[in-house]
Amino acid sequence: MPFTRREFTRQSALTGAGIALTGTVAALATAPGALAAGDPKHGHDDHGHDGHGHGHDHGHGREPGYGPLIADPEGLLALPAGFSYRVITHSGVTRLESGEYTPSNHDGTATFEGPRGVTLLVNNHELSGVRADWEHPVPLTEGLVYDPVAAGGCTVVETRRDGRTAEWVGIAGTSTNCAGGASPWGTWLTCEETEDKAGKKGLLKDHGYVFEVDPYDKRANRDPRPIKAFGRYAHEAVVIDPRLGHAYLTEDASGPNGLLYRWVPPHGFRHGRGKLRTLADDAGVLQATKCFDRNGAFVDDLSRATKIGTVYGVDWVDVPDRDAKSVSVRKQFADGEVTRARKLEGMWWGDGGAYIVSSFARSESPVQHDGQVWFYDPKRRTLTLKVLLGVNADPSKDGAFDGPDNITVSPYGGLVIAEDGDGIQHLFGATESGRTYPIARNELNIGSAAEPEYSEFTGVTFSPDGRTLYANIQTPGIMLAITGPWKRQPQKQR
Repeated sequence: MPFTRREFTRQSALTGAGIALTGTVAALATAPGALAAGDPKHGHDDHGHDGHGHGHDHGHGREPGYGPLIADPEGLLALPAGFSYRVITHSGVTRLESGEYTPSNHDGTATFEGPRGVTLLVNNHELSGVRADWEHPVPLTEGLVYDPVAAGGCTVVETRRDGRTAEWVGIAGTSTNCAGGASPWGTWLTCEETEDKAGKKGLLKDHGYVFEVDPYDKRANRDPRPIKAFGRYAHEAVVIDPRLGHAYLTEDASGPNGLLYRWVPPHGFRHGRGKLRTLADDAGVLQATKCFDRNGAFVDDLSRATKIGTVYGVDWVDVPDRDAKSVSVRKQFADGEVTRARKLEGMWWGDGGAYIVSSFARSESPVQHDGQVWFYDPKRRTLTLKVLLGVNADPSKDGAFDGPDNITVSPYGGLVIAEDGDGIQHLFGATESGRTYPIARNELNIGSAAEPEYSEFTGVTFSPDGRTLYANIQTPGIMLAITGPWKRQPQKQR
C-alpha cells in the first residue's frame, strides 16, 4: 500500500513537527563546521550542541571517545592511548593462497563468524576498467570470473585468534567494486560502481551490477551471475530488510544526481543462500524515492535539509528500464518525479531500518554540505536526517571531519564512520548525544612532503564479537585490525 502525502501530512500535524523516531543513533551533529541542530519541537537544541561538537553528555559527565590520537612511529595509523593495530593484508606485500599478491584499492568490507574463533571478511577491490591498467588486479581464479578483462572483484580474508591469516579470491572480473553490503543469511553483496557496457574501455561484458559472494562456500561462487533484478547503474551500497526482504541500494552519480532505490521481491520469493542468482532479470520491482515534506511539498534533492531531525515522507516510483539499455536509470525520470542526492554512499542496516550516507554536496546540488547520514524507517516510510556536516573550511587541519563514506552501527553505541573527504582522513565516531570523536587518523602520506596526500578510509566494520574494528586504507590497499579498550559511549538523555 503506498504511503500518501496526505497520510504523512496528517501524521506530521499530530506530532507537531514530524514523526518521532527512536534507535541506536539519535539526532547527531558532527563538528567542527556542523550546521546548527535545533530541536524541531522546541526550537532549540536540547542536546547541548553548540555547532562545534562541544555538547553535553547528559547523565554521564564524561567526554565521548577515547582521548587524543597519538602519532604512529611507523607512520601508518594514529590511535588513542591503549589502542593498537595489526596489518591484515597489504597490496603488493601480502599474498593470496595462490601465491599472487593481495589486490589493491580496498573498499567495502563485512565480517562473518567462522568456526573456532575464526573471522571471515569479504573485501571489495575498487579497480575500474581493464586489468592492464593496474599493477595488482584481482587474480583470475578459474571458475570465479565474470569478465576476464575486468580488474575488480572481491577477496575473502580469514583471520585466526593466533594471528594467522589466509586470503583467496571470492569473485574476479568485475569492475569498480565499491561498498556493497552483508545479507541477513551470511553472504556478501558486492556492488559495481560503474555503468560501463561491453565494448567500452575494452570490457567484454556489461557492468554496473550487484553480485553475491559466499564467504563460507567457494563452490557457491563459481560461474558468477549478476543480480540484474537489482538494476544496472553506479551501485554503491546495498542492505536487505530481514523482515520484508526488500533491498535498498544507493547510487553514487551526478549529472543528474543519483537516487536511492528499493527492490521489492516478487510474490512468494524467499531469500536464502544462492537464491538471488535464480531470479529472472526482471523479477520484482525496482523503484526510486520520491520525498515530500510535512506540508506535502515535493523535495527535489536531499541536500535541501539543513536541520538535523528533518523528516521526509517517502513514496516509491517504479523504474521504467532497470537494465538501462539506452538511458541511464537516473536519467529516465523527469524533474519532479524523484528525489535525488549527491554522493549516495555507504549504508548499514540497524535499529529496524537503513542508515544512508550522502557524502557531500557541491554546485551540482541545491545546498552545499560536507556530509549527511539519513535513517530510513520502512514501517513509517520516512527518511530522517541524523548527521549533518557543514562545509569544512580547511580540511588540511586536524580535528574537523568531512566526507562520510562507509559506515557501521557500533556495538558501543552510535556510529563509526570512514572519512573520504579532502585533506586529513579519519575514522570517527558519533554518539547519541550529538558528539563526534576521532578513532584513527591515516598517517600514510602518498603525496609529497610539500603537498601531502592521504587516502580515504573504507570498509569500516566490527568483528562478530565486537572486540576488533576492521578498516581499510584504500590506497595502496591495506586492511587493518584495531583493538583496544572499547567502551560504551555516552547516551542521550531519555
